[in-house]
Amino acid sequence: MKIGLLSDTHSYFDDDVAHYFEACDEIWHAGDIGDITLIDKINQLKPSRIVYGNIDDKAVRLCTNKNLFFEIEGLHIFMTHIAGYPGKYNKRVTELIKKHKPGLVICGHSHILKVMPDKELNHLHINPGAFGHHGFHRIRTMLRFEISKARVKELEVIELGIRGRKNYRKRQNNS
Repeated sequence: MKIGLLSDTHSYFDDDVAHYFEACDEIWHAGDIGDITLIDKINQLKPSRIVYGNIDDKAVRLCTNKNLFFEIEGLHIFMTHIAGYPGKYNKRVTELIKKHKPGLVICGHSHILKVMPDKELNHLHINPGAFGHHGFHRIRTMLRFEISKARVKELEVIELGIRGRKNYRKRQNNS
């Protein structure tokens, strides 16, 4: 299964980057959607899995979840907005990871792209950075990857440019 992963749109979605999702089977959003109409826009492109973030209002929260636990191709996945990162997870997330034992933990919130293994809790941690223009990040980012046989493969970092500009660049890591 091919996944497009984004977070922290803060009510912004470039129509001219929709082509990055063409080969994807699903689009996942790790929170801070902003305007509820973005959920419809994402769902018009592909089926989605979305969690709400700390900036999301009641309307967004009513049609999304704080936490998602699901399985794709034998990989157990946990997605939430505010988590931290390996060695620095917040207490709530640490307890959920220990209870559910996911192989993949996805979050947003920090606006910092991170892909790193957690050897202590035995999973891969992914934060796609920030897709939108609001926040302190300099470069807007998203990720694409495949899940096959309980593993993340063909991970691609897509740089959407400096906030306020449209200049796209893709880097690929064939892990």
